[in-house]
Amino acid sequence: MISKLAYIHPDARLGKNVTVDPFAYIAGNVVIGDGTWIGPNATILDGARIGKNCRIFPTAVLSGIPQDLKFKGEETTAEIGDSTTMRENSTVNRGTAASGRTIVGNNCLLMAGSHVGHDCQIGNNCIIGNSSGLAGEVKVEDWAILSGGTLVHQFTRIGAHVIVGGGSKVRIDVPPFIKADREPLSYMGLNTVGLTRRGFEKERIDEIHNIYRALYQNSMNLSQALEYVEKEFKQTPDRDYIIDFIRKSERGVIRAR
Repeated sequence: MISKLAYIHPDARLGKNVTVDPFAYIAGNVVIGDGTWIGPNATILDGARIGKNCRIFPTAVLSGIPQDLKFKGEETTAEIGDSTTMRENSTVNRGTAASGRTIVGNNCLLMAGSHVGHDCQIGNNCIIGNSSGLAGEVKVEDWAILSGGTLVHQFTRIGAHVIVGGGSKVRIDVPPFIKADREPLSYMGLNTVGLTRRGFEKERIDEIHNIYRALYQNSMNLSQALEYVEKEFKQTPDRDYIIDFIRKSERGVIRAR
């Protein structure tokens, strides 16, 4: 149902069974997938690309221009995948010339007051907690959870299946599968509960845990520890992902408390 009290630019492209509630604003260069709900007073600006069965709550703003002084008005996008929810006052800025687009994946939840900056890449099944803020060009991989009030520095990378404690300041990269908390942000053990909920078998969880014990709970420096893990642990996708993530980190990774 499309409310007569909403503004929809004639060039906007809406899919089947889209609902637009009163006082929503939808600009012209916008694509909205089937079954999506645009709540009252939501604002969808030029460059927005919305997947199927999404929910955009009141006062959310999608595809606002970047808060980046280098932005010169180039045509870019802000894209959210299928079944993703933007709660009240959440914002996703569109991209800049750096990558051309900001991406939020499928089945994500952007809680109230959260902000996703320009050129961020958010994977699938992620949760960005209330009042959390992601600066430009942050990468958050699948199934990561950023608890309320988390602040993430630009260019930082957060691995898959990570959970970051509330109120954290993420200044450097967070490797996959772990819990991160305290100030400065530190390794707090494996995200065992999250991995179990996602169907990881105990043997697999134990193997990942042993890898992190070798990385964080020994007298070796990180380079030595990575060589040890590569030599002493059998090759698996999980092992290779951890090693590759840390070696490719440009900002460095968090350490144990």
